[in-house]
Amino acid sequence: MRHVAHFTAIIEMAPCGLMPIMAALLSTNQTTASKWQEQPDFSEPALSIEGAGDHWNHREDYDYYPHPRVLFHQMTSAQRQVLFENTARFLGGTPRGVQLHRIGNCTKADPAYGAGIAKALGIKH
Repeated sequence: MRHVAHFTAIIEMAPCGLMPIMAALLSTNQTTASKWQEQPDFSEPALSIEGAGDHWNHREDYDYYPHPRVLFHQMTSAQRQVLFENTARFLGGTPRGVQLHRIGNCTKADPAYGAGIAKALGIKH
């Protein structure tokens, strides 16, 4: 079986605005639809660095939101309201599942962040 790298553009909303990220999805499962399954047979070999070295398992770290949390906490209530309104305007025409996914990610950063986005979108949260 031949392994093919899948390149995709990911647009992520952050307090500072849109951040386009080009990502190479090799042996990871990046989508909720499980489009790309893990492929451990294609992992790189471990490195010998004072013992065996291997890849960092990102699934062991469950808090991926410290940076947006800090930025959100530094915002004034007026800045937060602008963030909520801008995000709602950006997500307004997207499918409900996308909106709920975004609300869930914002809630992980701070419950008030998720609640503000949900309210701006008119979604009971």
